Amino acid sequence: MFLDEVFAKKDEFLNKEITVHGWIRNHRAQKEFGFLDFSDGTTMEHLQIVYDKDTADFSHLQSLRVGSSIQVTGVLVKSEGKGQDVELKAKEVQLLGDCPEDYPLQPKKHTREFLRTIGYLRPRANLFQAVFRVRSVAAQAIHEYFQSHGYVYFHAPLITASDCEGAGEMFQVTTLPIEELKGKVDYKKDFFGKRTSLTVSGQLQAETFATAFSKVYTFGPTFRAENSNTKTHASEFWMIEPEIAFCDLEGLMDIEEEMLKFVVSYVLEHCPKEMEFFDKFVEKGLLDKLHKLIDSKFTRVTHEEVITILKNSKEKFEYTPEYGEDIQKEHEKYITEYFQGPVFITDWPKDIKAFYMKQNEDGKTVRAVDLEVPGAGELMGGSQREEDMDKLICRMDELHMDKEELDWYINLRKYGTCVHSGFGMGFERLLIYLTGVENIRDVIPYPRVPGSCEF
Repeated sequence: MFLDEVFAKKDEFLNKEITVHGWIRNHRAQKEFGFLDFSDGTTMEHLQIVYDKDTADFSHLQSLRVGSSIQVTGVLVKSEGKGQDVELKAKEVQLLGDCPEDYPLQPKKHTREFLRTIGYLRPRANLFQAVFRVRSVAAQAIHEYFQSHGYVYFHAPLITASDCEGAGEMFQVTTLPIEELKGKVDYKKDFFGKRTSLTVSGQLQAETFATAFSKVYTFGPTFRAENSNTKTHASEFWMIEPEIAFCDLEGLMDIEEEMLKFVVSYVLEHCPKEMEFFDKFVEKGLLDKLHKLIDSKFTRVTHEEVITILKNSKEKFEYTPEYGEDIQKEHEKYITEYFQGPVFITDWPKDIKAFYMKQNEDGKTVRAVDLEVPGAGELMGGSQREEDMDKLICRMDELHMDKEELDWYINLRKYGTCVHSGFGMGFERLLIYLTGVENIRDVIPYPRVPGSCEF
């Protein structure tokens, strides 16, 4: 029997004999009796197991070590101690898998840096039990939102010949003998007959499906060979990318706001104990922050308006805000505080955005949007896509892009083009916001970052 079922039906099992399997998290052995802090990982709640001299093989039980796996048969009773409603009075405890004295996860406080060095064991720590259960539930919430709104779940290819962002920061995929390569590489001899890489985004391919199904979304791993060692960057991460036909920028922002509120509400409802844990031990006020987001109306302002607000403020920024340029973390923080809630920033300068974004009539800006949220900064980025083939080709020429490589993408504008939009949200960025755990390395099971590919 698993503990999630035991706690869910504890009144039904009270004063009855049950058998559970799991691991010892702590052991307090005394002369006449002992207490085992027991968990099987199916819930944040631990079960206290009490044994005494009447328990079979009492002397052996006193030597059980933290980390060992055990099977316990006993009677579930009301607890006389503090911290738990029920406990298991053991009749028999069977050792299934022993654990040595040097087990790294002893019942004491460990730094997150240390836990990263034992990544194969850290899912057993309380913090990561909470983090990865929330990750699982948040993923389910994303699927539930899109599936309940009639979206088709599209699996974007992980190997691609297209650089969606045009930044060139892609991991190359090859079967050529790298150690023997010298000079110019003949990619015709490679596995796919051309240069290929791991995808940085499934957006371009998702657009092809949006023009067939109207509403689609991707949710899968993406890769970026960016040599950035920050708390919010990783080389492998997961992205949620919906694409919607017959949808302009205003409609896109409606979807972004609705989806985010749905996911946050879903996690709060399905992970109450985990969220209470984060609020108490990770980020004070986290629950208030999330409830406030659910109840708030997201502000919508243009990039130009944002720069004007920043320039007119009396704040001394490290980076001076300028028209036509990107904004920094300190600017994002100021703007969310200025509007006292989440902010959609629209109509960004064309020169700092991707080639596929819908060009405004001013010739200087595009129909792009970033969502800034209090305490986290940018959470989503999206745009209305350029459906005019001539304008798209012109923009690609300005950027000296290879049109032949993307002829299929251009052809979407030839064969029944329509207004369409989409956005991307980094799943780990969302988890940072949901949990208060500020480092991306601690919200993904096995982080891949520059200089590190362990486990």
